Amino acid sequence: MSLILNSPRQRSWRRRGLIFGLLILLLPSAIFYLYGLLRTPGAMLTSENYMDRPVGSFWVNDFWGGNLSAMGGGGIMCCRRLDDSTAKVVWILSMSQSQEDQGMRIERHEIEVPMPPRSRDDRYLHVRFDPGNKVRLGWSPDLFSPFVPRPDTAKTSEQGTNP
Repeated sequence: MSLILNSPRQRSWRRRGLIFGLLILLLPSAIFYLYGLLRTPGAMLTSENYMDRPVGSFWVNDFWGGNLSAMGGGGIMCCRRLDDSTAKVVWILSMSQSQEDQGMRIERHEIEVPMPPRSRDDRYLHVRFDPGNKVRLGWSPDLFSPFVPRPDTAKTSEQGTNP
């Protein structure tokens, strides 16, 4: 047994232990970072209703999207992978009290549509219900609807600076 506490052999083992400890701490972080870069992120679902009847509930590939008032927008439902080639959209049309008094009934509709192409930056799947029970799907990186032209930021900033 050696009485020298800082022999070259002890320093070497101490360095190895330090490197091994750092690897144990940093390896899981590196794995989660690479996983986040390589995976397709989950989608957030948002919706718009342009029909004269409320949508009581709707689903896209069994992912519940909420409910919508007539001629209104919905909230955001988070998060689920939606990377299939097709989307099965199911919705239940509700009714207002006046529509119920007129004899309308709750209707269930279902349609399968092709899933629109998605870029890496797209996070929101917009579901748009149009008159005649037509459904459109579109991806966007933010909450701006892909079905209407984006506001031109250059024009709005120029208008704000002119007297």
